[in-house]
Amino acid sequence: MKNIESGFTRLFAVGLLMTALVYTASQCAAQATPARALLALSKGDHVLAIIDPVSLKVIAAVPVGSDPHEVVASADGKTAYVTIYGGGSLHELNVIDLVGQKALPTIDTRPMMGPHGITFVDGKVWFTAEGTKTVGRYDPATGKFDWVMGTGQDRTHMIYVVPGGKRVYTTNVASGTVSILADTLIKPNQGPNGFGPPPHRDWMQTLIPVSKGSEGFDVSPDGKELWTAASDDGSIAVIDLGANKLSTTIDAKAIGANRLKFTPDGKRVLVSSLRTGDIFVFDAASHQLIKKLNTGKGAAGILMDDDGSRAFIGCTGDNYVAVIDLKTLTVSGHITIKGADGLAWAVRP
Repeated sequence: MKNIESGFTRLFAVGLLMTALVYTASQCAAQATPARALLALSKGDHVLAIIDPVSLKVIAAVPVGSDPHEVVASADGKTAYVTIYGGGSLHELNVIDLVGQKALPTIDTRPMMGPHGITFVDGKVWFTAEGTKTVGRYDPATGKFDWVMGTGQDRTHMIYVVPGGKRVYTTNVASGTVSILADTLIKPNQGPNGFGPPPHRDWMQTLIPVSKGSEGFDVSPDGKELWTAASDDGSIAVIDLGANKLSTTIDAKAIGANRLKFTPDGKRVLVSSLRTGDIFVFDAASHQLIKKLNTGKGAAGILMDDDGSRAFIGCTGDNYVAVIDLKTLTVSGHITIKGADGLAWAVRP
């Protein structure tokens, strides 16, 4: 009997040891999110991949909704927000704890439908809602939407917010326009006796006609120009943001254009083609094509290193993120992401 009891004791001790070893191994296998992390959305696996930008290894994958398109991180790099688009039919912003590598409660955007473009400015989440032709703003501090404005345009898609939150730019893909939304001081005309409504602030919209299919866009680092590329005819519209008018159109021949980004120094502009997989590199000053390089079957999201050394391209149909050396303008590597699309940096101080 004692032998049986001692045997059970040994088995119990071994079991405890194995459990401890498995737990320890799992803890060791889980890698912490680096202070500077590359975020990439997978449309195929429906996850947000957290990537070490040095080793280019995926260190964690957090589940998100059924049709993720764009992602942004909070200013402190601790939280990510993902738009769940559904072609304008869905209504979620997924929230991810990047430090804990886990999903947080989802934000329901209704009645704003089809969130797509997203950015984080002045402590708030700004996003387009394509299904309701609107731009909205969510305040994480209060857990409420505190501003919304309609564009009246079809497929209000991507977004850029000027620091300070007084000016918003968005592309309206199907309407072929760019909306400039500005917080404006209105000074009504006073009557003959000096009576009338007092000055007040209101949001005003200026519409700039561009080619249909204009989707991806960016603002030059000096804030003077907005460039947007059209998938339909492959042209690039250059808008003078001081005058709020189209200054020129470049016959870029970037058919299938999806995204457009300035390099951090403002000297070059990259345009991705979802139709051909090509990256078009333009000189920002001369508007001339410097080089066209292929990344695969289809190129979408573009993200730059802050020092201008690399560009990351979400190649949706190729199931990877292509890494481009911006000094040599060559593809230097790949990161396997099924249905790769939206990209963002998350940087903790």
